[in-house]
Amino acid sequence: MPGSRKRPANLRNHFSSAEIRDPIHGYIYANALERRIIDTATFQRLRRIRQLAGCHLVYPGGQHSRFEHVIGCMFLAGRVGGVLESRKSGFKQETTDKIRVSALLHDVGHGPFSHMFEEVLAGKTDVTHEDMSQKIIRETEIGDILESHGFSRARISDLAVGKSTKEMEFMNDIIGGGLSVDIMDYLLRDSYFTGVEYGKVDVHRIINSFRIVERKLAISQAAVFAFEALMISRYEMFRAVYFHRTVRAAELMLIKSMSLADKELNLTDLSLSNYLSLTDEITLHRISNIEPRGDKELRLAKKLAIDYQKRKLLKCVFEQTVQRRDSFLTSIFNQRSFRETLAGQIAERAKVDISDVFVDVPTAPSVPISSARETFKGITVVKGGLEDEGHGKDIPSYELGIGELPLLGTIAGYMDVLRVYTSVESRARVKKATETVFRKEGFESKVSM
Repeated sequence: MPGSRKRPANLRNHFSSAEIRDPIHGYIYANALERRIIDTATFQRLRRIRQLAGCHLVYPGGQHSRFEHVIGCMFLAGRVGGVLESRKSGFKQETTDKIRVSALLHDVGHGPFSHMFEEVLAGKTDVTHEDMSQKIIRETEIGDILESHGFSRARISDLAVGKSTKEMEFMNDIIGGGLSVDIMDYLLRDSYFTGVEYGKVDVHRIINSFRIVERKLAISQAAVFAFEALMISRYEMFRAVYFHRTVRAAELMLIKSMSLADKELNLTDLSLSNYLSLTDEITLHRISNIEPRGDKELRLAKKLAIDYQKRKLLKCVFEQTVQRRDSFLTSIFNQRSFRETLAGQIAERAKVDISDVFVDVPTAPSVPISSARETFKGITVVKGGLEDEGHGKDIPSYELGIGELPLLGTIAGYMDVLRVYTSVESRARVKKATETVFRKEGFESKVSM
C-alpha cells in the first residue's frame, strides 16, 4: 500500500536535514542524528543485504534491502510516537525520538542473506542478529554518534532489540511483536516489491488507535478488525512468499553452503571487522571462489553457491503440513537431531549421500511472536471508539479464537510444513524413499513429480 504522493504539510523533523522518497510511505524525513547514523559505513552496509534473501529468484521484484526497511520502520515509529504524544499518557517528544532511532537500528546486526545467516549462526554459536545489533550499536561509531546527541548507547541498544525495562514495556511492543512497526513495514514493503496482494493492510488505522495502558501498547476496539487483517496478512505472506516452496529451496542452498564454507572462510567469526565485511554478494563471491583442494564439504559448498547463482535449485519431493496438536512430531519437529536422523533414513533407503537430502521445517512462527519473544496469545483492547481514551480496568485481554478475533485461533502458533528436497539427479529415488519412510506414519506427499 504505497504512501501518499504529497509532501506532509507539517512535520517536526523537516528542518533537520534529510528527505528520503520512499515508494511505500512517501516522503520520509530524518533529523540530524538519524542522518548521521544513516551516513555511516556500518549502516550503509544494509543496502547490500536483501530483506528477503533468495526470494527474488521466485519473485523478481523482491530485491529490496534491509536499508529501506529500517528507514520505513523509523518513519512508522515516528507516526506511533506522534499519536501517543496526543494521548493522555505522558508520552513526550524525547520518547518519540528514542523509538525512531531504535527502530532505525533494530536490524543493523543482520548478517548476509538476513535470516538465512542467522540459521547458520544458530548451528554454530549461541549468538543472534539481535546480539550483533547490540554489539554494533555499543562498539562502533554509531554509539559515539548517539552519545554526542545525548542518547545512551546502552539503552538504545536494548530498546532496538526489545529489551527495554519492564516499566517501558510498551516501547518494546512498538519495535517488535504483533503490533510493531517492524511487521507493519515489512508486510507493506514485501508485498509491494514481490507483487503479491496479501500485505496491503491499513496500518495507519491501527497506529491511530494506539493507547498505553498499564505499560502495554493497546488498540481501540474500533481497530480490532484492522489488526485481525494484519495478522491474517502475515499468515498469508508466510505461506505465499516467506515459506514458498521454491523460495525455501534457494534459501536451503544458501544455508548449507555458508555452513559448509565456514571452516574455510570463518564466516561466523563474530569480530566486528569480519562481521561488518559480510554482505550478500561478497559472501556468495567468496564461497564461489573457494579452492576445495579435495575437501568434499568445500566442494559441495562451492557447488551450491554456483548453482544458486545459476538458479539451478533443489527440488521438493515431499510436502506435508503438520499442526502442533497432532501426535506425530509434536515435541521434536523442529529439533536438528530429528531432521538429521530423518535425512539419514531417507538417504539410506534412496542410496544417495546424506548431503543430497534436505529436510526443512520453518524456524519462524506463521503468526509473529510477542516483543518478549513469547508465543503471541492476544492483544489489549480499549472499549470504545478511536476518540475514547479508556481506562485500565475497562480493558480486557482477548485470547486468540475468543471474542473479537475468531479467525486468529485457527492460525496461531507454528504452521509446521515438513518438506524434503534433493538435487535434480536424485529426485526420483529420494521421492520414492521419502514416501516409503512416511507411509507408515499416514502421510501422503502433496508434491507431484
